[in-house]
Amino acid sequence: MKPRTFLLEIVMIAVAVAFLFPVYALVTLSLKDPGQISQAPLALPNPPTTANFGEAWSAAALGPSLMNSTVITVVSLIALIGLGSFAAYFLARTATRLGYALYVLFLLGIVLPFQLGMIPLYGLVNDLGLIGTHTGMIVFYTGIQLPFTVFLYTGFIRALPREYASAAQIDGASHLTAFTKVVFPLLRPITGTVLILNAVFIWNDFFTPLLYLGGSGFETVPVSVFAFVGQYVSDYGLVFAGLVLAALPIVAVFLVLQKYVIKGFSSGLKG
Repeated sequence: MKPRTFLLEIVMIAVAVAFLFPVYALVTLSLKDPGQISQAPLALPNPPTTANFGEAWSAAALGPSLMNSTVITVVSLIALIGLGSFAAYFLARTATRLGYALYVLFLLGIVLPFQLGMIPLYGLVNDLGLIGTHTGMIVFYTGIQLPFTVFLYTGFIRALPREYASAAQIDGASHLTAFTKVVFPLLRPITGTVLILNAVFIWNDFFTPLLYLGGSGFETVPVSVFAFVGQYVSDYGLVFAGLVLAALPIVAVFLVLQKYVIKGFSSGLKG
């Protein structure tokens, strides 16, 4: 083995350990009782206990919070995939000035931080009577994440040969039929990328649900965990068990769809 290769492997192992250590600490502390944590916080639990998870589930009211997060995330993703893919198909296949101007407008939506419009956005949502509702959060996330979604889909669609849709249109299919029956099934890799990246953002977002849903009874997981940690900050086993339960759903989704992230990006970059 060459010295350079050996050094690179050592560096990569060190980076992997640095990333995995917080996960190790999180899971280890969640499986310990207070006595084990005070004696050896980073040692393996002996014996491990799962009592923290049941208590954290009840104390943090994670059941309703998980339902709220799931509803908001799933419906927002459906809206983003439907609107984003169709808008990107139009932009990728249209060579007019209008299409180019719209594409630049979507790119501006990525560059400009949404925090700049937080106050007028809050006022608009409040005027519509959507504060403290799932609908308000779904509309907010769909609007905020749509430019990024269109950007990803547009790059991928531009890399697809036009002949697929053209052949369907020659056979009598409309643009809508050609897109839904021919083009959209080919977007599976980038759809996986869109799904996981948007899901992680929406699921983990803390500030927006705190602002729009605080005190409504429809709080999402990050807001409930924040309140829970503040209440049980001295009970580390309970706190870390709650964090593990809050992270498990989105981690599971990421593990299932991770192969599509790189595949979608690499295919889109070709365009």
